[in-house]
Amino acid sequence: MTVGLVLRDLTHQIAVAKNQPLSLLDKLDLQVPEGQQVAIVGASGSGKTTLLSLLAGLEPVQHGQLELSLNGQPLPLSQLSRHSGFVFQQFHLLPELDAINNVALPLKLRGDRHALARAADWLDKVGLNKRHGFAVSKLSGGEQQRVAIARAFVSEPGIVFADEPTGNLDEQTATDVSRLMLTCCRAANTSLMLITHNQALARQLDAVYYLLHGRLSLCQ
Repeated sequence: MTVGLVLRDLTHQIAVAKNQPLSLLDKLDLQVPEGQQVAIVGASGSGKTTLLSLLAGLEPVQHGQLELSLNGQPLPLSQLSRHSGFVFQQFHLLPELDAINNVALPLKLRGDRHALARAADWLDKVGLNKRHGFAVSKLSGGEQQRVAIARAFVSEPGIVFADEPTGNLDEQTATDVSRLMLTCCRAANTSLMLITHNQALARQLDAVYYLLHGRLSLCQ
């Protein structure tokens, strides 16, 4: 299953001094075709994470239209969470769970009886076959992000949303993790919506957009 999205005329305002609204995002248009990997780059504070949250359905769209498709058929926004995965800069792993149970958690919440077996398979795929029972606090930053990638892909999502997934990693580990994430996406034909400061990573994707002063422009 593969998810695509089309964003039309998105405007998002935030309250500033004296409750005066500021347009953080202004009349944005964006298309992520099914199976494509798209990056958004821009300065800190430009609204990249807010845009990602809106696209992922984590925040309501104030003005504009977000259309989703699943294998070429319309997908209600309310169903997006069932077909998406997330990779965050801060990993967002549960410290009380070991690696395999962190990965299995999305499946367990859905009642999947094979959650642990599928989690084990994905840990093996990301190179952590000897870390299944490790507390995540005992893992390196790169290993923790590999656990997070496995968790994002274990439910076979149609799209993965990634917010600065290499931001807390050293250069070599960032290279290894980004290569792994893109390999997983392309092997499963999973769409990717990536926020990053890493220009080298962004250039590996199908399209790169630059967010500046609330507007998106396609980088050539």
